[in-house]
Amino acid sequence: MHFRRSFPHKHNIYPILQRSFVQREVKTRHLLLVLVPILTIVNANSQPVFPESGPVFTDTLIPRIDILIDPDSLAAIFEDVTAYHEYPATFILQSGSPRDTVSEVGFRIRGNTSRFSPKKSFKVSFNTFNPGRKFYGLEKLNLNGEHNDPSVIRSKICWDILRKMGVPASRANHVELYINGEYYGLYINVEHIDEEFAWSRFGNRDGNMYKCLWPADLVYFSPNPDDYKFVSEDRRTYELTTNEKEDDYGDLFHFIDVLNNTPAEEFSCELEKVFNVDEFLKVLAFDVACGNWDDYSYLKNNYYLYHNTATGRFEFIPYDLDNTLGIDWIGENWATRDVYNWSNPDESRPLCTRILGIQKYRDQYSRYLKELVDEIMDPEVLFPRIDSIHTMITLSVESDPYYPLSYGYSMEEFNLSYDVPLGDHVAFGLKQFINIRTGSIGTSLENNGMVPVVNYISTGHPRLGEEVIVTAYVPFNDTGITVELEYSVDGANTLLGVMTDDGIEPDRVAGDRLFTGETDPVQYSSTVLLRVRVNSSGGTTAEPCEGISIPVFETVSPKLFINEFMAGNLTTLRDEYGEFDDWLEIYNGDVNPVWLGDKYLTDDISNPSKWKLPDFVLEPGQFYLVWVDGQNGQGPNHAGFRLNKSGEEIGLYDSPERNSVLLDHLEFGSQLDDISFGRSTDGGGIWISFNSSTPGYSNLAVTERMEYAGGRTVQFYPNPVSSGTIRFSLPVSVRMYDLSGRLLVQRENACELDVSGFPAGIYLLKFTGGQTEKLILR
Repeated sequence: MHFRRSFPHKHNIYPILQRSFVQREVKTRHLLLVLVPILTIVNANSQPVFPESGPVFTDTLIPRIDILIDPDSLAAIFEDVTAYHEYPATFILQSGSPRDTVSEVGFRIRGNTSRFSPKKSFKVSFNTFNPGRKFYGLEKLNLNGEHNDPSVIRSKICWDILRKMGVPASRANHVELYINGEYYGLYINVEHIDEEFAWSRFGNRDGNMYKCLWPADLVYFSPNPDDYKFVSEDRRTYELTTNEKEDDYGDLFHFIDVLNNTPAEEFSCELEKVFNVDEFLKVLAFDVACGNWDDYSYLKNNYYLYHNTATGRFEFIPYDLDNTLGIDWIGENWATRDVYNWSNPDESRPLCTRILGIQKYRDQYSRYLKELVDEIMDPEVLFPRIDSIHTMITLSVESDPYYPLSYGYSMEEFNLSYDVPLGDHVAFGLKQFINIRTGSIGTSLENNGMVPVVNYISTGHPRLGEEVIVTAYVPFNDTGITVELEYSVDGANTLLGVMTDDGIEPDRVAGDRLFTGETDPVQYSSTVLLRVRVNSSGGTTAEPCEGISIPVFETVSPKLFINEFMAGNLTTLRDEYGEFDDWLEIYNGDVNPVWLGDKYLTDDISNPSKWKLPDFVLEPGQFYLVWVDGQNGQGPNHAGFRLNKSGEEIGLYDSPERNSVLLDHLEFGSQLDDISFGRSTDGGGIWISFNSSTPGYSNLAVTERMEYAGGRTVQFYPNPVSSGTIRFSLPVSVRMYDLSGRLLVQRENACELDVSGFPAGIYLLKFTGGQTEKLILR
C-alpha cells in the first residue's frame, strides 16, 4: 500500500454540496447576478437540505390564517367528520406584510381520533382545484388542533428538536385560525409530507413515498411484493402516496427482505445499501428521549419511508408528534423507561432489534442520546425557548373558544401544565417530564468507545485528466479524528489522501463536518474504486463496505452545454404555436460541428435516454433552442417532458452506444417567472439569473452590457413591439441582426428605428460601445 502526502489544492474545482443553488443576488436594473461555481456531483449519499421557515412557518410571531368558505360547504364538512371530500375555499395568510391570498383551495377535516373532538384539525390543499399549483413550494398544509395537549406546545417543541438534530422533518409553527371571520382557535401548522417535501430535502421527488400507520412493523411475511399492500382500518398499512399509477411495491419488499433475512455477518453492509441507518438512529434517539411511544418502535405507527432515488436508499421520516413529552394513553412511565428496551417487548420490531444488535450502531445511538441530553434538551437551553413560546401563545389560547371543550381545561390548567401533571393522559408537566427524562437517560447511557461515523459520501463526474473530488459528512467531529480518501485505479495498489474540513480548496466551508479530498488526475480510461476512512481513538470506519466505483471514459464526446433555460415563461417568448412554454438552450463549445441526433435530454438522471434530440447539426459556437413543454407532437425541438419551476435536475447525455456519457448536468432550485438562468459566459462555470434572457444567442449579450463603460446605457421602447417604430433614449449608432448573425439594418445617430417590415421573432440590437440588447417582434 502506498501512502501519499495531502493533495495539492486546485483553484478551478468547486463541488456543489447541496441539492439546489445557493443564490446570492446582486440586483441591478438589468441583471440578477448569482455566483455559483459548478461541478457536477454524483450523490452516492446526498446530504439533506433544510429549507428556511419563510412566511408560512415563521415562529417569531403567530400568523393569522383565514378560510373563507360557502356556509353550506362548511356545514357539510361538520355534518360528516369522517369524509375526505374537499370543498373549495379561499385561503388568506397574514404573516407580517404583505398578506397572501389564494383562491380555490381544497378544505376538509383531517386526522383520526381528532375528527370526533370538539376542536377539529383541518387540511388545506392548494392543488386540488388547480393541479400543480404550489404556495411557497407547498401543495398542502396540516392545521392541527392539538386538543390532547393542554400546553399546546409539545409537538412544536419536538419538531424544533428534530431540526436541531439535523433530521429532515416537517417545519411547524403556531397560527390563529379564522373560518368565515369566526375565531377557531390556536393551531399548530405542520408541513405536509409528500413529493414536494422530498424535493425540498433530498433533491428528487420521483421515488416511492410510503405513509406507514399501525400495524406497520416491517416484518417479512411473504415473498410477493403485492402482499404488502394489505389493508387495515380501511387503508393500506404501507400506503403508497406517490407513483400510485405504477403501484409498484418492489422497493419496499426488497428493503423488508434485506432487513429481516440478511445473515448477521452481512447485515450492516447490506442494510446500508438500502437504508439510511444514521438518520434512523437520530429519529430513534429522539423518540426515546421525548417519550414518543406513538412511533415505529413501540406502537408500529406514524412514520414515512421515502425511497431516495439519488442514493437508492430509504429515508425514515417521523410523523405525528402530539403524544410526546409526558402525554400517555398506554399506562407506561415513559420518563424512566429503559432507553435500550424501548420497543414493545411482546411484538417484533426488526428495524430496532436488528440495528441495535450491532455494537457500532448501538454506540452511535447512545452518542445521539447523549447529545440530546447534554445539548439540545438541556433544561438550561430548552426551557427559555419553552417560556418564550408559552408567553407568545397565552392570549391566543385564552380567546380560543374550543380549547376547554375536549377536557374542560381552564387557563389556570394551561399555565400549570408546563410544570405539573394534570392527571388522566397528562402524566407529567412538560418541564417536569424533560427534567426526569434527561436525568434518567444521563444515568443509564452506556459509555463505550465509539467507532467513528461517516455518511453522505459524494463524488464528482471526472473526465480524463481530472481528479475525482470526494466529500463526506462526519457527524461526530471529535478531537483527534482524521479522515482519509482511500482509492485505487483499476485494482492497482491502494492510495491514501488526506480529506480536510479547513475551508481551503477543494473544501468549501471550514468546520461544517463536510470533509473534502481528491484523487490524482486520472490519466487513462479506468475505474476508480474509493472509500472514505475515518480514524479516531474508538477505532476506524471505512465506508461504503464495497467502495464506490467511478468509471472514467476516454471519450471524444463533444463539448455541449446546457447554456440557459427558463422554467417560468409567462410572457417572455412564444413558440411557433403562440404558446409561452418553458425552454432550454444548448451551446456547442467544441471546435467541430456536432450532430445532435444521437444525444439525449432528461429530467430524470436514472433515465438518461428520456428524450432524443432531433436530427440537427450544431455548428461551433451556435445555439439550439428546445421547448421543454412535454408536447412532442408540436415539432422536433419540443421535448417530451416539462421543466419544474420549483426546481429539479437536467442532464445532457451521449448515446447509449457511447456508454451514455454525461455531457452536462445541472440541478436548480425554485425559479422566478420570466427570469432565465444561464451561464455568465457561454459554456462557462458561473451561473447567473437574467432579467433579459438570451434564447438562441450568446449570453454575453447580457453580461457584456454590465461591463459597458463607453457611454450612457441605451434604453428603447416599446419592447416587445408588434409593428411600427421603436425609440431610443439618446441618439445612437445601431445595427440590427437576426439570430443567424445576418445584418439587417444599420443606422447612425438615430433616435428611432422602423421595424414594421420584419417578421415576428427575436433580433439583436448592437449599439456603439458594445451594448447589445434583445428586441422581440410579435
